[in-house]
Amino acid sequence: MRDLSLLPKAHLHVHLESTVRPDTLRDIGEANGIAVPAEQPVFDGFRAFGDYNGLLRSCLRRPDDFERVAREFCEDQVADGVRYAEVTFTAASHGERLGEPDMPLASVLKGLSAGAAEHGLHWRVLLDHSRRRSVERARLTLDLARRYAPDGVFAIGLAGEEKYPLAPFAGICDEAEEAGLHLIHHAGEDAGPASIREALEVGHSERIGHGIRILEDVALVAEVRERGIALEVCPSSNVTLGLVPSFEEHPLPRLVDAGLVVTLSTDVPSVTGTTLTDEFLRTREAFAYDDLALAGLARASVDASFAPAELKRSIHQEIDAWLA
Repeated sequence: MRDLSLLPKAHLHVHLESTVRPDTLRDIGEANGIAVPAEQPVFDGFRAFGDYNGLLRSCLRRPDDFERVAREFCEDQVADGVRYAEVTFTAASHGERLGEPDMPLASVLKGLSAGAAEHGLHWRVLLDHSRRRSVERARLTLDLARRYAPDGVFAIGLAGEEKYPLAPFAGICDEAEEAGLHLIHHAGEDAGPASIREALEVGHSERIGHGIRILEDVALVAEVRERGIALEVCPSSNVTLGLVPSFEEHPLPRLVDAGLVVTLSTDVPSVTGTTLTDEFLRTREAFAYDDLALAGLARASVDASFAPAELKRSIHQEIDAWLA
């Protein structure tokens, strides 16, 4: 079996605020007067995770905090075999919290640029917005995405608890599409197939973040398969948040067997304690996937990404070399 840390990868679904190294989080928290729990709580649902995630995000206050996290993200991704990452960041929320609308995003982009120059990672940024929050804040997200598109922001998306509908944000999604931004929403994670259909029909979603409950709707499976819409599957996150009982019971192999485009990501790696390589290792162990099947998941992520065509070709060539 080949070393999966050396498998060239694209990472499509990862939240920057949930990639912070433990030592970095303690340093930043201490500098900003915020007590960081010594141990991560056990989550009994999506809301408990949201509360904990809010604590982590609150530690980020100064430009240097955001820059440091972004630089270290680049270093850690490259060490994990990632060649290209589409990293998610909740810029408008941080800007509103700190009273500096542009600072968090500008600082993250500065850190990503510095980290990429040092370590060689290719990246783009997706700005997300919680479905629980206001349409007004979503408009701030859209405004940031428009203004910072030349600097690496390529998409916006709705995230968070899916019991909150996407419909109130239909106008924002229409405007984003008209502005040439990509749209990628979380759906089918903690809610059923109807949330996926809404993401596609109302939100113009070009990929689906998670989408693990799509198998409950045969017609939707057929439609998504025919359209080649990729699912950003994050098994360890689903297990940690209590959405799937165990890794072995995860629907990932059934999604693949249904002919859907399945990509593999971490979502919230600092919370799950995993890397993208770990996700591939666990997939190998839980489902007896051989190296060719795992390379297929890696290729699917490359193909589903919005990386430049030449970069996609280059990563595919590296995957070929890994298999040789």
